[in-house]
Amino acid sequence: MSRVRQPPLVTGISPNEGTSWTKVTIRGENLGTGPADLVGLSICGHNCLLTAEWMSASKIVCRVGPAKDDKGEIIVSTKSGGHGTSTVSFKLLKAEKIGILDQSAVWVDEMNYYDMRTDRYKGISPLSLRPSNPLGIDFDKGKVPLKDLEALFPGVSGEFTSENFSATWYLIENHSVTSFDQLRMAASNLKKQATKKNEGSLAYVKGGLSTFFEAQDALAGRTELGSHDAGRQLETFQISYTSAIHQRLESDGTERVEGSMTQRLENVLNRASDTADTLFQEVLGRKDKADSTRNALNVLQRFKFLFNLPLNIERNIHKGDYDVVINDYEKAKSLFSNTEVSVFKKVYAEVETRIGALKILLLDKLLETPSTLHDQKRYIRYLSDLHASGDPAWQCISAQHKWILGLMQNCKEEFINYQRVGLGAIALDLEGDPRPTAFSRIRDTAPLNKGGILHTPRHGTWHYETPQQVQFVEKLSDVVIGQLPNFWKLWISYVNGSLFSETGEKSGQVEKSKKNARQRQNDFKKMIEEVTHRLVKLVRGALLPSTLTELELRLYGGWENKTELTGPWLTQVIHIVRIIFEALVALEIPNDLLQVIQDLLLELRHHCLLVTLHHTAEDVKRVAEKEDWVVDNEGITSLPAQFEQCMVQMLQSLKEPMETKPGEVNILQLDQDQASELCVDIIKVREQVEKLWKDINKVFINCLEQLSTKTDRDIDTSRMSVDLASPNLFSGIQEDFCPTLEQRLLIILSNCQYLEKHTFLNLAEHFERHGFTGTEKITRVTVHAVKELDESLFDAYIERKSDPIVGSLEPGIYAGHFDWRDCGTPTGVRNYLKEALVNIITVHAEVFTVSKDLVPRVLSRIIEGVAEEMSRLMQCVSSFSKNGAIQARLEIDSLRDAVASYLSSESHASFKQALEVLPQLHNGADKKLLEELLNKFKSSMQLQLTCFQPSNVQPVKR
Repeated sequence: MSRVRQPPLVTGISPNEGTSWTKVTIRGENLGTGPADLVGLSICGHNCLLTAEWMSASKIVCRVGPAKDDKGEIIVSTKSGGHGTSTVSFKLLKAEKIGILDQSAVWVDEMNYYDMRTDRYKGISPLSLRPSNPLGIDFDKGKVPLKDLEALFPGVSGEFTSENFSATWYLIENHSVTSFDQLRMAASNLKKQATKKNEGSLAYVKGGLSTFFEAQDALAGRTELGSHDAGRQLETFQISYTSAIHQRLESDGTERVEGSMTQRLENVLNRASDTADTLFQEVLGRKDKADSTRNALNVLQRFKFLFNLPLNIERNIHKGDYDVVINDYEKAKSLFSNTEVSVFKKVYAEVETRIGALKILLLDKLLETPSTLHDQKRYIRYLSDLHASGDPAWQCISAQHKWILGLMQNCKEEFINYQRVGLGAIALDLEGDPRPTAFSRIRDTAPLNKGGILHTPRHGTWHYETPQQVQFVEKLSDVVIGQLPNFWKLWISYVNGSLFSETGEKSGQVEKSKKNARQRQNDFKKMIEEVTHRLVKLVRGALLPSTLTELELRLYGGWENKTELTGPWLTQVIHIVRIIFEALVALEIPNDLLQVIQDLLLELRHHCLLVTLHHTAEDVKRVAEKEDWVVDNEGITSLPAQFEQCMVQMLQSLKEPMETKPGEVNILQLDQDQASELCVDIIKVREQVEKLWKDINKVFINCLEQLSTKTDRDIDTSRMSVDLASPNLFSGIQEDFCPTLEQRLLIILSNCQYLEKHTFLNLAEHFERHGFTGTEKITRVTVHAVKELDESLFDAYIERKSDPIVGSLEPGIYAGHFDWRDCGTPTGVRNYLKEALVNIITVHAEVFTVSKDLVPRVLSRIIEGVAEEMSRLMQCVSSFSKNGAIQARLEIDSLRDAVASYLSSESHASFKQALEVLPQLHNGADKKLLEELLNKFKSSMQLQLTCFQPSNVQPVKR
């Protein structure tokens, strides 16, 4: 279905007034799609369609007809738009009516004089003075054929006004059947007409004598004013002339003879005319001059538009009214471009000169930068209407392309120059930018406390200055996002022809524009590619210089600051580049032209990932310096939480770089086939990432090991503190508490257990939540390393605590030269065993103070050593007396029952072996004695042995 067009609208007519048949140019909108579409045109109510000439949808040329109305509208009707309207009117001027007796300063054609009686023009033909029927008789109805007459009378004619007139032809043609008598009467009538004609001539002369005399008297009187002799001559001539002319006219009528009175009269009149010419020469000269001036003024008034046009063009150019200039020029061009009048040619040549200067001015303004898209379109249309040479639209596109490239390069040079002179950061016009920076996002991220709970950081702890590379990328994005969209829209307007007409007018220019655009499509594609490649190389030169060649580094590099950007700043750069990409995608630029930006984003994301991991490893190294040795209720310090916080902050900072935007690839979940199509070596990058993950975990484990082996002099006691809010403080704990080596071993052991059971599980969930896959292997390796460290530290602690206790057993048993074969009746458990139990209680208290979860593990291992030693010592005894067996069994049973809650299978086996070595008690009295002594021991050591029972007492914080 065809689109319904708007009705015609007439907005201008030139000239806007004139007489009938004046040629006018009508301008407006929707004046038809072609000559066949124009079905009606009326001016002042008169139909002018027959003289209409359709030029375009905005221009029609026609002539004004003899309308009845003096002023009226111009109405255009078309098939496509229907009956139109008009915003202007035409004034019809009536021609001035001049009669044959009216005075006029110009020549009036008397062949078409105006008859005042009939109020109409009446033509006078010269043939009307000739008689139509000289014989005065009726013509015969039956005429002889003309061919026969031509054959009878060759070379002659029957037309009596012809030089070859033949009377015979005339009579045969018109009076072939007329009687002789009628012809004789006609001849007599013809003679009378000839006589009357002669008498008429004489009467005309007689009637004009009075006029001659009056003229002679007037000349005589005029001459008397100048010469008295001439007056007398004229008076004498008057007398003789009067008498002689009467005599002569009576004698011979109007016949002229040499020396006759009429001849002399002619001579006198000639002399009088010469005298009059002499007298009135000055007056007539002034009259001719006045006529010339009046004619010149009339020409100036009539064509004042042309004569004032050069000055008007100059004034309108200064005012910027280029539309008015172009309309006036089109009007003058249509009227005077082909004129033959020299004056008009000269003025029109001056107009063309001014228009040529205007073309140069408009072209300069078009190529001037910066310029808005609206102004560019205006100037291109102006130049097109003026038929400027070349292709102004393409010239503008080329100029804009060079200007954008220059802006991008100058941006880089500006930052590098400021960097060299050390002026610091450059102020950028980024006011009103609502998007938060990457650093602000990290700042607002709540860190994790040591127990995994989020805490808000204190205000004012983040002070930073934006690196110049980041400022440069932001400034570069302002240039690209600010200029490239208008550059693209200008090309689109050039392609679809809207540069010249928004409503479908100027179809010729539109088609020419589309044709030129098709021819230059590849050239424009190269322009866009050059802009995007320049953008990418400038960003690479600032952030990824290793990806450029030496030649490219000289052109796009030159940054002296070798400090590598951190992950948050690289995240902000990625955010900026993504904004650029999204802005260009919104313009519907083909994806193949933007692929280079996608490749840059991919490399920036990889680089950001590696840099963030590297910096995280550095941060983890400094975690040991922040250890405050404050133990919470769970027996751990802030160390696991600090490690987890570092890892979570790393994942949060990588959230945006690793996020997959439309058109991007997920670099963490690519298979081998997808990775082979990318611009970077994904396999190599993954190997680097895996190595950095392992390094981070290895660094943290090393930190744990270093903390556990620090000497007292290596510990910063200024950072030590206790939880004063805890209600369960031991009296020996002071604010200046410094952990011993054994306490540090226990704290690190407790941290290792927490890392294994909680921290690494939490980190696995964080990795999965942020899309990091394939970290299970790294987690397993890390957990295994932590377990090895835990075993190492545990063995070290057991060695420090178990060896003294085990070593004190043998000297304590044989103290005082005790002999199992010769001993007295047992009275109770000896002191060596009580000392061993007190030492075990001391270890229990130390471990319980740090972490109650470690108590079973530590005491079980120590008791295993004690049980093993007791079994060895019993096996080394060659024989036991009855009292010795009761004493040995009492001490072994007391020790076993006291630490029953912490006995392991190894401990049970050792105690069993020790008891099996002893002789069996068969006497009831011996058994009763053993039982009594055992109860006595438990009763006396009840308070001390309570620590070995299950309890809900909370450990003390340190």
